Amino acid sequence: MATDHSERAADHRVRPAAHPAVARLAEERVDHRFKGLPPDAGGRTVGELAAERRSLFTGGFTTPVLALSAEALEHNLLAMERYSAAHGLAFAPHGKTSMAPQLFERQLAHGAWGITAAVPSHVRIYRAFGIQRIFLANEVVDAAALHWLAAELDADPGFRFVCYVDSTRGVELMDAALREAGAGRPVDVVVELGAGEGARTGVRDEAECAAVADAVAAAGTLRLVGVAGYEGEVRQADGERVRAWLRRLTALAADFDAAGRFDGVDEVVVSAGGSAWFDAVADVFAELPALSRPVLKLLRSGAYVSHDDGHYRHITPFNRIPEEGDLQPAFRLWAQVVSSPEPGQAFLNAGKRDAAYDLHMPEPQLVRSARDGSVRPAHGLVVTSLSDQHAWVTVAEGAQLEVGDWVALGLSHPCTSFDKWQMIPLAEADGTVTDYIRTFF
Repeated sequence: MATDHSERAADHRVRPAAHPAVARLAEERVDHRFKGLPPDAGGRTVGELAAERRSLFTGGFTTPVLALSAEALEHNLLAMERYSAAHGLAFAPHGKTSMAPQLFERQLAHGAWGITAAVPSHVRIYRAFGIQRIFLANEVVDAAALHWLAAELDADPGFRFVCYVDSTRGVELMDAALREAGAGRPVDVVVELGAGEGARTGVRDEAECAAVADAVAAAGTLRLVGVAGYEGEVRQADGERVRAWLRRLTALAADFDAAGRFDGVDEVVVSAGGSAWFDAVADVFAELPALSRPVLKLLRSGAYVSHDDGHYRHITPFNRIPEEGDLQPAFRLWAQVVSSPEPGQAFLNAGKRDAAYDLHMPEPQLVRSARDGSVRPAHGLVVTSLSDQHAWVTVAEGAQLEVGDWVALGLSHPCTSFDKWQMIPLAEADGTVTDYIRTFF
């Protein structure tokens, strides 16, 4: 098994040529917009800076600086590729996690069917970077966005787009906007089944799902291609409740198929899957009986790409199924001790503008000495709160920490880590920076 793993990893080191828009990211000039990058690199292109292979620690980077582990990133990409393939799942990772076209390309190179979006602005960004298959896990009732979408679909016959519908009023608004735009291609939609009372969006019962499907059938600008939803919204979620809701979703697909609602489509889309219950999705989707046409079983987990040192570390399904893989935290935020005004208290120069804090406080993991560059575990250090630009750190008696030291912080919640950084160094284990990941939030 180890030999197969290493061989497959090696295969992915040679990736397809980047889309021209992605390739052009290397031509962007480094300047004051990108925090943490070396001031003396101003005026260089990103590609030129990457070719210098600077050290994150001695190459002129300023703190705070967020780094993405090259090794952990590749591990995670391969882990979900292997898992999806083993369970017969197509994979459209949620791009809202990173909003990083360079990572989208790597996800596609690792077998992703396409990329999931959350809002129409994401779709526009994806298209600007050449993404050909997009699943929009949301309703779209914005006339301006629908006018743009109609034009985009008409301009590119190879562009595959699917989005949610969850109300007859939403269908009415979509149909009106698309007719006004003179849409030449129907927009593919899936009926979103809600995860129960009090959940987020989605139709609450099967009878209403049928009514929405009828409305789609009556609208010449839309085409029903499947059903979808998000199991992460199931109330008091546990394995039993989540699987029960997923079986409602697959039963809805089977009922729609039996009623002939998918006549004329090449494949039926059945989609679910966040980062907490993809094992349940795999189990229940495997139970789906054969339908009248092929089924695209589409998983949408997104946080896996960087994983984390908090929330997702605890909830990943790989904790339940370790024999099927694991994920590694890929983020480290390096901050510097700028003040230690009294015993037991220190302050780092990273705060809410730099670190995710919506789920858990950052976790001190390593200390790099400002005196000699030696690295030691961050024993006895706890981040208790964040100000806009400072982390409050309690220092246990006997713990070593002084002004100037660098502290590596593990972060909880990938989605609110990526969005604070426009340019993220991709660093190897020894600190060598090999690339820079551009985000578009």
